[in-house]
Amino acid sequence: MERLCGPDLPFWVANETLHTDRPNLPECFQLSVLSWLPSIYLWAVSPVYLFYLKRNNKGYIMMSIMNRFKTVFGLLLWIVCWADLFYTFHELRQGLSRPPIYFITPLVLGMTMLLATFLIQFERLRGVQSSGVLFIFWFLSVLCAIVPFRSKILQASSQSEVTDKLRFTTFYFYFGMVVCELILCCFNEKPPLFSNVVTDPNPCPESTAGFLSKLTFWWFTSLAIKGYKMPLQAKDLWSLNHRDTSKVMVPKLLKEWEKEQAKAKSHCEQSLSSQAAYSKPPQLTTNHTAGGGGESSPEEVEVLLSNQKSAPRQPSFLRALIKAFGPYFLIGSAYKLLQDIITFVNPQLLRLLIAFTKQKGVPDWWGYALAIAMFFTALLQTLILHHQFQYCFVTGMNVRTAVIGAIYRKSLVITNAAKRSSTVGEIVNLMSVDAQRFMDLTTFLNMLWSAPLQIMLALYFLWQNLGPSVLAGVAVMIMLIPFNAVIAMKTRVEQMQYKDARIKLMNEILNGIKVLKLYAWENSFKEKVLAIRQKELSVLRKTAYLGALSTMAWTSAPFLVALTTFAVYVTVDENNVLDAEKAFVSLSLFNILRFPLNMLPQVISSMVQVSMRSSLSYHCLWSIFSYFSVTVVNGKFTWAKEDPPVLINVMVPQGSLLAVVGHVGCGKSSLISALLGEMEKVEGDGSVAYVPQQAWIQNATLRDNILFGRPYNEQKYRCVLDACALTPDLQVLPGGDMTEIGEKGINLSGGQRQRVSLARALYSDAEVYLLDDPLSAVDAHVSKHIFDNLIGPEGVLKGKTRILVTHGISFLPQVDNIMVMVDGRVSEMGSYQELLKQNGAFAEFLRNYSLDDIVEEDEATGTHFSLLSSYNSAKKMVELVSWLCVILFFSMLLQRIYSKMRNCSLTMPLVEKLIQAETAETGRVKTKVYLEYAKAVGPLLSVLICFLYGCQSAASIGANVWLSQWTNDASSNQTQENVHMRVGVYAALGIAQGILVMISSFTLAMGNIGAARKLHFNLLENKVHTPQSFFDTTPIGRIINRFSKDIYVIDEALPATVLMFLGTFFVSLSTMIVIVSSTPIFAVVIAPLAFVYIFVQRFYVATSRQLKRLESVSRSPIYSHFSETITGSSVIRAYGRHNAFVLMSDMKVDENQKSYFPGIVSNRWLGVRIEFIGNCIVLFAALFAVTGKENLNPGLVGLSVSYALQVTMSLNWMVRMTSDLENNIVAVERVKEYSETKTEAPWEVEDKKPSSEWPMQGNVEFNDYSVRYREGLDLVLKNITLKVISDHCLSVQIGIVGRTGAGKSSMTLCLFRLLEAAAGEITIDDVKIAEIGLHDLRSKLTIIPQEPVLFSGTLRMNLDPFEKYTDEDVWKALEHSHLQKFVSNQPAKLELECSEGGENLSVGQRQLVCLARALLRKTRILILDEATAAIDLETDDLIQSTIRTQFEDCTVFTIAHRLNTIMDYTRVLVLDKGQIAEFDSPTNLLSQRGIFYGMAKDAGLAQ
Repeated sequence: MERLCGPDLPFWVANETLHTDRPNLPECFQLSVLSWLPSIYLWAVSPVYLFYLKRNNKGYIMMSIMNRFKTVFGLLLWIVCWADLFYTFHELRQGLSRPPIYFITPLVLGMTMLLATFLIQFERLRGVQSSGVLFIFWFLSVLCAIVPFRSKILQASSQSEVTDKLRFTTFYFYFGMVVCELILCCFNEKPPLFSNVVTDPNPCPESTAGFLSKLTFWWFTSLAIKGYKMPLQAKDLWSLNHRDTSKVMVPKLLKEWEKEQAKAKSHCEQSLSSQAAYSKPPQLTTNHTAGGGGESSPEEVEVLLSNQKSAPRQPSFLRALIKAFGPYFLIGSAYKLLQDIITFVNPQLLRLLIAFTKQKGVPDWWGYALAIAMFFTALLQTLILHHQFQYCFVTGMNVRTAVIGAIYRKSLVITNAAKRSSTVGEIVNLMSVDAQRFMDLTTFLNMLWSAPLQIMLALYFLWQNLGPSVLAGVAVMIMLIPFNAVIAMKTRVEQMQYKDARIKLMNEILNGIKVLKLYAWENSFKEKVLAIRQKELSVLRKTAYLGALSTMAWTSAPFLVALTTFAVYVTVDENNVLDAEKAFVSLSLFNILRFPLNMLPQVISSMVQVSMRSSLSYHCLWSIFSYFSVTVVNGKFTWAKEDPPVLINVMVPQGSLLAVVGHVGCGKSSLISALLGEMEKVEGDGSVAYVPQQAWIQNATLRDNILFGRPYNEQKYRCVLDACALTPDLQVLPGGDMTEIGEKGINLSGGQRQRVSLARALYSDAEVYLLDDPLSAVDAHVSKHIFDNLIGPEGVLKGKTRILVTHGISFLPQVDNIMVMVDGRVSEMGSYQELLKQNGAFAEFLRNYSLDDIVEEDEATGTHFSLLSSYNSAKKMVELVSWLCVILFFSMLLQRIYSKMRNCSLTMPLVEKLIQAETAETGRVKTKVYLEYAKAVGPLLSVLICFLYGCQSAASIGANVWLSQWTNDASSNQTQENVHMRVGVYAALGIAQGILVMISSFTLAMGNIGAARKLHFNLLENKVHTPQSFFDTTPIGRIINRFSKDIYVIDEALPATVLMFLGTFFVSLSTMIVIVSSTPIFAVVIAPLAFVYIFVQRFYVATSRQLKRLESVSRSPIYSHFSETITGSSVIRAYGRHNAFVLMSDMKVDENQKSYFPGIVSNRWLGVRIEFIGNCIVLFAALFAVTGKENLNPGLVGLSVSYALQVTMSLNWMVRMTSDLENNIVAVERVKEYSETKTEAPWEVEDKKPSSEWPMQGNVEFNDYSVRYREGLDLVLKNITLKVISDHCLSVQIGIVGRTGAGKSSMTLCLFRLLEAAAGEITIDDVKIAEIGLHDLRSKLTIIPQEPVLFSGTLRMNLDPFEKYTDEDVWKALEHSHLQKFVSNQPAKLELECSEGGENLSVGQRQLVCLARALLRKTRILILDEATAAIDLETDDLIQSTIRTQFEDCTVFTIAHRLNTIMDYTRVLVLDKGQIAEFDSPTNLLSQRGIFYGMAKDAGLAQ
């Protein structure tokens, strides 16, 4: 340095700087170090920064006044610096030689100013609105210039005049301009031209925020204020940053995943080529190919790896995630590293501070400098920490977006095998819970390396402080780690499986709630749920006990470590004295240790969990990824890879109509599915329309369901409605075609749903139509109308290729080709006449089952084989069809005129939305909710818990105060006398604290679990008793949400929150007490700090609570859309709507992330502000310690400052916990809301119980009976009066017929009181059904419902959930319902597992199971609700004969679509628009020539 500054200017003079009350730095130091620091920084950073700017161009910014000023100042600074340089040269020529530093410094500074000016302009051209690099540069420059600023003034004041006038002047010029630059740098430029900020209606201010604003998250303040003034709504939220949207994130992940797969594939192929072996696949049977499909087919050869060692490398989902999101995440990791290092600065400063208070006669400014240094390191640490969090959380959010997007995209191409192995519930759970898990993990991932680093650093400093006795403390710590790890690992896994099981069961119960009500089975299923819940709670209880232990370990760990270390330190050597410096510095280091020690086991456990779940989601993805499982080898199809294949050879000529017939379970639907998979490969999108056997209806308006994403064309649309016979239905629906349809089409009848599904197919205008039995769910005359106008040779679809699966024999003469399937194989194929001639299985089938049908239709009495008769009937058909065409033409004209008129007046009635939008509560959570929760915990227990927490804090303060007394012994030299007493009391206080912690955690956990049990029980109890109308108007997803998300919160999140809240509250409180008691003047500062604290907290809580609510409300649509998609995936694929649905899902996810992102930022915003308050507490505690130095002993200073250092975290957490508590307590509110919905009538009324034999006769009487579905809707049945009197020995069979929507099904619902009367009454055997309990009523009636619902479980459970009947009875019922053969062929017999919704049985078989249920119950009144719809004629015949023989002495009500089933019934009831139109025996009705006659004529049963 001497070479630079010369001998006259020394570099460092200790007496001038440190040991004086007016410190100053020597001139050489000022000129070299202080001047060069900013320059070195700028030159070091600029290459990297320039490279970054070249890569990231945001468009240029127009030159603004501010920018001009910045540039001018930059150039002036350069001139000023070089003026100094030239002046030095000038002096040189005058003969005044200056040392080299006078040349170097101005030269360097001038160059730097030029660089800064260049950066100002370059940033403008690259669209940088606010520059962090330059801000730091100007800040450093000002900071470094302050010292010369002061010393030049001091110098001038000590001398009479200024010696170096020019440099004096230029320096102050320089200083002024640098300050101006710094101030200008704080402001923002306008956004660049053409950037999306300009076009976006509500852009996120982050992208345009200035550097300081980003640093402190100030840009969030506007939203915080808005949220405080009034509850936030969805429209207030900012748009997502483009880089966080699904559009960017999902492809990023999928690209990496595809690379992974490709790698795995190539790896796999290499290992395969090295060695392979052949083996025969196991023979398995499923009902779709009722046995026997496998043997005769050519053997399928599967390649199995013989050598396990060379198992193929699985593509790793985690690796794909890391590759996609790693780089961004690493920025966060860099911040974390910085923060870890800064953490250890404060304990060192604390040591210096305590040393300072001990020394006498040192300059005061040391203490102040230390206090300010402590404040600044704390501040820096805060800022860095929160930026690290921001990066981690945003990565987490992106991971969630990408995982959900990937799962969704794959679920659209899910294979049959995967669909069977995992239920909808499980996949939705995978999407919701596990995407969340991945997200949580990213926030903790850094702890994996950061925790060990922190531990090592802490130990290093401790060793310096206390020497080898630290090892004793380390030993204690190491003993505690496995303890904590075991606890963390123990708890998780079991509980997840119970939760999955419970949600799955709830999902089924809610889906089949109508059936449970009809059968009065609610109790049995309620018990099942409670049994799972009991297991779940016992796991929770175990978790809670372990949690209490770990909490104890967590609070006592630092204390135990400190105790052992101090005790060992004092006893090992007589000369070791525990003074304040050693004790409190060690304590603050131990406190730093506490966090990493506890986090490690937790992170590891959540890693385990995520890797478990990731392997699950990976399995799901992997299985989903294998695309269509339709394998084609010689036309061989299988549903899943293991099942025996179905042999099919099909040729369908272009434009012909092929009918596929066969018995139940012979593989007709399988054929359609196979073709679907095939055609998508062969002919590309948009050319297939598919109508599934069970219509899939979206939760949208009726019109949207039909258009299915295609543009609206009035004429075509009307035509479609007419062809599908939907026009009359539109007049019945409350909003016409704008009526909103509930989930799964809940507010349409079965027939209407099927017709909407048909209309969708017709509107899509495809080349090929696959119709899977669409006519079964509609009435005979409607099915005739549809066949004639739509499917048949004269229908709208003529000229298209149509494949129709049907059970209706009456249509077969009119189709081009018929294909007969037996046991999964094509047995014959040809036209109707050819097949009759062949006299094979088909002719046999016709002869046996439908002689009467065909005879009646053909008018020919025995010669129905003769060509003549079929020619006649064809001629008649042609006439009829031409007539129909004329009529249709006129009706269409009228319709056209009518719709024109209607469009002119354009008064669309306002549609009452069926499904109300889920409301988000607003405003503060009511105190009542907290009280509700306290009540559920138990009031006494609640008070006790608070008391215990108070005691534990007292013990902790006691121990630390004792420690400070102990350290004061050192100054008075009484160390040896009372070492044992000191150690003993310290230990006693600490252990007392540990025990109290454990007890309080225990009681808290018990209280919480009790509350969770009560709340869930009440919710379940209420839901089982809720009337059917509630389930019709509430989407299932919303109820499931209460059972999964909200109960999960009450089970797990809420207890943790309460625990943390109480903990942090008492820590903060005790800190205040300690600081005030050691430096009373601190009380003055408490008031303003508390005011700011509460102010910030109120802003934050209001905003964050509303954001959380918005987030949870916007979350359910993702999942309900998802489950809807999975159920309709075949339809979506068939219509080629894949991309539109992906877009919809992405929109929903982005909508959800829109409220999640501000939620993350609000936490950062809060953190920076609250920790600033904490840092102020540190500052004041240190300052007051310095001012009161004279009358404070070092022990107290150490105590109060080390407490202050701890408080930052707990203050921050306390606000977060207050807010989390408010957010989580909302779950209690939501569960309460659904536990208090209106319930139906009681299940049993004690004093009105009917006798056990009731009903004996089976007389049913309707007396002036009316009913409506819900309050405020029109009546569905109006003033019905009707008597059904049964003979003692004969059965009375009533057929109920009428158009779709005439109220047929409603009648049956009334008998079961699923609908309560609006007027009038029903009596059964002189008992008014309105007066007895629901279960008493429902258990005495039997119904075979319209849609066969099965629950997952054994077949036996599905038939007899209460286990009232013996196995013998069950087999007998199966025999009568013609299932015995099928069941006895199954290896599991009665224990055959049915999958969710009975997916592994065909629809016909499910219907037979429902028949078996009815046979088991065998009551006097049987109701058949369109039960024969999904069954071929043969099975239909079986059922009819079973009912005739088995229920011969019962009253049977049948809602019939096929009139031939009720032609021999005692009476027929014809309903029209909810009123009785006709009621008499079939023969009388035919002779009256009324409505019934018309229907019979349509069905070809009357002339």
